[in-house]
Amino acid sequence: MDFDTELKQYQNDINDYLDKTIPSDDKHIGTILSSMRYSVFAGGKRLRPVLMLGTAEIFDCPFENIMPYAAGIEMIHTYSLIHDDLPGMDDDDYRRGKPTNHRVYGTGMAILAGDGLLNFAFEHMLEHAYKNNGGKYVKAVLEIAHASGIHGMIGGQSVDIENTGKPMSMELIKYMHKNKTGALIKAAVKSSAIISGADDDDIKRLGLYGSNLGLAFQIIDDILDVCGDDKKLGKDTGSDASNNKATYVSLYGIEKSKDAAASLTEEAICALKHYGDRAQFLYKLTDYLLKRDF
Repeated sequence: MDFDTELKQYQNDINDYLDKTIPSDDKHIGTILSSMRYSVFAGGKRLRPVLMLGTAEIFDCPFENIMPYAAGIEMIHTYSLIHDDLPGMDDDDYRRGKPTNHRVYGTGMAILAGDGLLNFAFEHMLEHAYKNNGGKYVKAVLEIAHASGIHGMIGGQSVDIENTGKPMSMELIKYMHKNKTGALIKAAVKSSAIISGADDDDIKRLGLYGSNLGLAFQIIDDILDVCGDDKKLGKDTGSDASNNKATYVSLYGIEKSKDAAASLTEEAICALKHYGDRAQFLYKLTDYLLKRDF
């Protein structure tokens, strides 16, 4: 199967699972469920769950063991986007080519929809872990929880808010990117390896892969915010500059930022070489992400 076909199949499988998992038919809380589903199914690459399936492929782990956690991490990612778009954060009008959640459902319901996705994600993952009495599943949930919290995504977001409009050192920008964006990408790879029964060396190796990939991904986002196509991206470009945010591009310029992303991508690919052909999908996905223009 070629890469594009396999990627599309993974994305379709994830979407089908999310559709079956996220409730939609409770008459008393219909609005919040509609708000939650609106953002989950507004589009997106499903990068984090796709990374989980690609990692499981290396170890021949059945996808049915991975899918509850792949869905969970996508719900967590979506909640973060809903909150990131709010007036008290970036105050964005569009996400993935559609009006942002708070523009459709109002600020209060958007906050609750984000909260709902976050809590339902952990409810769903822990229910699976409990039913399967598996320590490895609990360990995977802990990995995801750590990456989502104050020592990961939320911590990175707090640095972003606190330093908007202020000069930032490259050390602080790296910390922000590593946590705000990179932590959940790294956790997707590591948690899948844990569920797949990987040993400590594998988990460390794949954690390095995820860390480099996550930082490269954010640098490319910084670049696309300057020179990307609004229609392809599904959101307004130039928001970093208009919000006076420090980025790789604002410190180093476009060309040096492209070089940094390429170097990190190469380091990520080097971390996969231990797995040979078993990591073929992840090789291609990593290269695809470096060259994306959407």
